[in-house]
Amino acid sequence: MIKKITLLLSLAFLSSSIMIGQDIVKYAPKGFDQPKNNIQKGKIDSITYPSQTVGTERKALIYTPPGYTKSKRYPVLYLLHGIGGDEKEWYKNGAPAVILDNLCAEGKLEPMIVVMPNGRAMINDRAEGNIFAEDKVAAFATFEKDLLNDLIPYVEKKFKVYKEKEHRAIAGLSMGGGQTLNFGLGNLDTFSWVGAFSSAPNTKIPEELLPNPEKAKELEVLWISCGDADGLMPFSKRTSDYLSKHDVPHIFYVEPGGHDFEVWKNDLYMFSQLLFKPVNESLFNKYSVLGLPANTNIRNKPYPQILPDKRVIFKTKATDAKHLQMDLGKKYDMVKDDEGFWTVTTDSITEGFHYYSLLIDGVAVADPASESFYGMGRMASGIEIPFKGDDYYSLKHVPHGDIRINQYYSEASRSWREMYVYTPPGYDRSTGNYPVLYLLHGGGEDQRGWANQGKTNLILDNLIAGNQAKPMIIVMLDGNVSSGGLSGFNENSLKAFESELKQAALPFVENKYRVKTDAESRALAGLSMGGLQTLYAGIQNTDMFSYLGVFSSGWFANNDELSGPQYAFMKEHTEKINDNLDRFFISMGGEEDIAYQNCKVMMEKFDEMGIEYEYSEYPGGHAWPVWRHDLFKFAQLLFK
Repeated sequence: MIKKITLLLSLAFLSSSIMIGQDIVKYAPKGFDQPKNNIQKGKIDSITYPSQTVGTERKALIYTPPGYTKSKRYPVLYLLHGIGGDEKEWYKNGAPAVILDNLCAEGKLEPMIVVMPNGRAMINDRAEGNIFAEDKVAAFATFEKDLLNDLIPYVEKKFKVYKEKEHRAIAGLSMGGGQTLNFGLGNLDTFSWVGAFSSAPNTKIPEELLPNPEKAKELEVLWISCGDADGLMPFSKRTSDYLSKHDVPHIFYVEPGGHDFEVWKNDLYMFSQLLFKPVNESLFNKYSVLGLPANTNIRNKPYPQILPDKRVIFKTKATDAKHLQMDLGKKYDMVKDDEGFWTVTTDSITEGFHYYSLLIDGVAVADPASESFYGMGRMASGIEIPFKGDDYYSLKHVPHGDIRINQYYSEASRSWREMYVYTPPGYDRSTGNYPVLYLLHGGGEDQRGWANQGKTNLILDNLIAGNQAKPMIIVMLDGNVSSGGLSGFNENSLKAFESELKQAALPFVENKYRVKTDAESRALAGLSMGGLQTLYAGIQNTDMFSYLGVFSSGWFANNDELSGPQYAFMKEHTEKINDNLDRFFISMGGEEDIAYQNCKVMMEKFDEMGIEYEYSEYPGGHAWPVWRHDLFKFAQLLFK
């Protein structure tokens, strides 16, 4: 078996290789598909083979490489056409011999035989009449048996080729791309190299393609490609997403173009160079020319794009601007082209949700191509970086609850205020009362944070559908009851929030919604600033709340004026706190979380006092990916 290269590269070398593109040519150069003089040429012939599957003689084309000789063995690539083609489609439109001859001349291709069969396995296999007729479409599935039982044995009998799977590849375009995935992944003992170009809807769903994903890790190369303007992109993406979820190494190659031979010729150029030679899996996510639009983009906006290695391509038009930067925590200088478009590709970005801004001549503005979110004390752009394990807040075919927006007048603050309320699936059809979680945002955000950035409704919908959480109402409050944010935080501001919670928010919720009003049915949780509010109002009122969740927060270690009285209160009421609280959940985003040290000091003091709590840590720092996971864990502990 060809051994895969799994070298452990030093960081310095890896950084250097990234800058020069790891010696990867990402797109075919100009003239790659044009005949060249003074090079040795391969040959394309027609063959006829007996097919017991179809019950007739069938035709295929076969390419033998430059210098072909019967004295040595060759690996074989089976190259499949689309629904409107036949065995001559690649020959007529894809210039396979020219592309492969040129690559051989440049020393970039392992000499191979390429078989181009007719993938429509029926007596009349011509691409005529209604090519979408039921029997003709079914014949593309029948071809699997014809390929395995008739064509491959014929080729291996008539030509001197290797017969082991390590020397056998399959690839195809459109309908043939779907066949490639169906046949290649369905026969992992037959093929070690699989290349699907712009796969058509005949592709099986991923769970049927690979019910045992672990088996696919035996493949040498699994290539999935599609043009960025191709309407069939969702079929390629869903397969790639499934493979990524199950850690199956593969190349997901997104390129400029639609559903045509300009794309497929480039695919053949790229894929064929990987065949029948050692490969380096660590480079698989570096091949793609383009990324896919982020799901936080405004409808139909192509940028920002996320590359397979989680780098992000930003592109925006600002013709008269003098200097543009992308501020994503780190500032990236953008480069302007002749049409007034500014572009930059970032480093790899960590998982989940990130705020960002365009800096136009030093002024921070929201990117018009992305959704905007209230964060950092203003409206800012946001981008969602997908990752393995994010399915707990993905949109699924499960019953869904609602997010309801409520304005109410607060006697505590003498002002109109707003809250977002999640009601679980079936709330309107039921007559019973529900437990309630009051959920608080962080500094610089408001009541919209947990609904928009936090994905609260999707997290709870999925948990409830899986019987992992009790159906509950979640009230997302506006915790901004005083000016100054954390910099102006003191006990007075904490008391103001406590009054807002007890005198305004709770009465409004308990009057408008069917909620249980006993302490055992109430929970309070918050992140960062909201965590401090939870520590204060929750600990002061354990007769009202039996569940507390403190995410990425903790009493300030360097501010005894604020923190000291809180510890004194807890020390005096330790027994009551422990008796009243069913769960005291504290979580952090690892050592990179800006609240980590405060929390660590706080927990040491809790240990000294005998305060009972449970601690959870999820890497990611002080950011929404951590807090989503905190809610995911905390919600499963409630009201049980």
